[in-house]
Formats: sequence, C-alpha cells, structure tokens
Amino acid sequence: MDVKQAELTVVIALVSGAPAQLRTCLTALAAQDLQGMEILVPYDQPVAEVLALGSEFPDVEFVLAEGLDTAAARSGASREHHDSIRTVGLRKARGRVVALLEDVGRPARDWARGLLAALDRHPEAVAVGGAMSCDNPRRLNRAVCLADFWRYQPPLPETTTGYASDANIAYRRAALEEVREVWEGDFHETVVNAALLQRGHEIWFAPEALIDQERGRLTWREAIRERYVWGRSFAGTRVRDAPLSKRLVYAAFSPVLPLLLGSRVVRIALGRGSPRSRWLSSLPLVLLLFCVWSLGEAVGYLTARPSAQG
Repeated sequence: MDVKQAELTVVIALVSGAPAQLRTCLTALAAQDLQGMEILVPYDQPVAEVLALGSEFPDVEFVLAEGLDTAAARSGASREHHDSIRTVGLRKARGRVVALLEDVGRPARDWARGLLAALDRHPEAVAVGGAMSCDNPRRLNRAVCLADFWRYQPPLPETTTGYASDANIAYRRAALEEVREVWEGDFHETVVNAALLQRGHEIWFAPEALIDQERGRLTWREAIRERYVWGRSFAGTRVRDAPLSKRLVYAAFSPVLPLLLGSRVVRIALGRGSPRSRWLSSLPLVLLLFCVWSLGEAVGYLTARPSAQG
C-alpha cells in the first residue's frame, strides 16, 4: 500500500532508545494482522544506533529530529527527549489515523486492527486508548508499569474516558490537526486530550487494543530517576501559566498522592479480575515509586518548570 493512502500511521517514541527494545516493538508491528501501515521512528543523535535496524525493517522510516537540544534530556534532566521528538513524527504522519506507542511496548497481534475497529464503532470519538498489560515476571518492571498504567489494566471497559495514555492511543489525524497549536512544540497527551474534550469531542477506551510493556533489565536507579523526572514534567506542564496561589495548593496536596494512587491500584486489582497476587506483591514498590513521583510533582508545582532546563 502506498503510505500516502495508509489507513494507519504508527509513531514510536524512543523512551528506552535501546536497539534491542525497538527490535521487539518493530517485530510485533511486523506481525500485525493489518498490512500497509506507515511506521515512523523519530530519533535524535544520542540514539542514532537504532538506524542499524533499518536493514531488518526496510518499511520503517527513521526520521532525524534536527535542531533539538536533546543530549541533556537523554542524560536524565528531563523527559522532553520524547515529548519533543514525537512531534517530528506527528508532523510527518500521512495516515487517516495516527497511533502512538513506545519502543518499550509490545503490541498484541490484533492491536492495530483493534484501534481502527474501535474508531469505526464510535464515529463520535476522535481518539481511542488501549489497554496496557503489566504482567511482567520481574517485580520492579511490574511495579513501574503499574505506577504508570494502573488505570489501563485489562479488561478495560468500553466507555468514554477523560484520559488515555500516549503509550497506546490512536487519533483521527484531522482531530490532531484541529489542535495542532497545543502539540507543535511538545506533545503532552494530557494537554492534547483536554483540548479535544474542550472542543466537544469524545475519547473512548478500546479494550481489544492491548500492549505489553517491556522494560528489559530495568534498574532501580533508572526507575527512581524516571519517576521523579516524569512527575516534575507532568506538574510543571500542568501549571506552567498558573498563579502562585494555585501552584502552592497543588504542591501542598502532593504528599497525599501515594496513598490516594495506591488505593486506586488496589481497587483496580480487586475489581478487574487481574492476577491479584502479582499486583499485590508489587504494591510496596508501587507505593515507593508514587512517593518519588509526588516529590517530582511538588517541585514541578513550586517551580512551574517541567524540567531543570526550563
């Protein structure tokens, strides 16, 4: 299929940047039961080694993100290395529908078709978000996944939603163009989704579009740094233009987050028929990660900056 006529464009964010992780993701995409997808991998120079995969996956287009200062981001100073680079792929996408995932995600064989089917079932929806499986044998990997994606655990209800993760979501490209001004520089799904909802659009869950998160040999140092950095990025973006009084209220509430989020994880675990023993055995680690996240949030609220760079 000519990519100009592609039904679906998939933009992969290099969260890991490791060729082995990307190979797993691309292999899963190659096995999809939907043919003719346009697959875009925006990359920057610090992870240019992923270009070596081009010979294995000749239909994948690697797009260099030029003019971005991403070296500091990749050292752990911020998460903008994929928030900014993802926009390079979005601007280049030609499919009627644009799906986002991460190199640490392994989509199920019917993932792509599931996203398109959900959009067909719900013509009023401009985006659909899929489920994230955290059933990893490593406790740390499982805990990190749950800390990120607890609300997206299968089985997802097929219903409208006010949120969906940029690790597993598909947008009608026309809708993305409608709110282009909010993602042209950095893509934050909370901001983009809020802009779509404010315009009267709907977002739905797509229960059949499942992704397993693969984090390889994730270390505690990486996990702790990631929680802090991403917590700060979320909060700093959320209150970038907010008055100090509002930021102080948010910051004061931050210490309550671990217990609040932890209780929600337990409720999801008990209510969706998931492997409860694995979930509950991971809960102490999840709570620790939530504590680090809440610290990052507090710093983001107080500084109104998503990263140490700005």
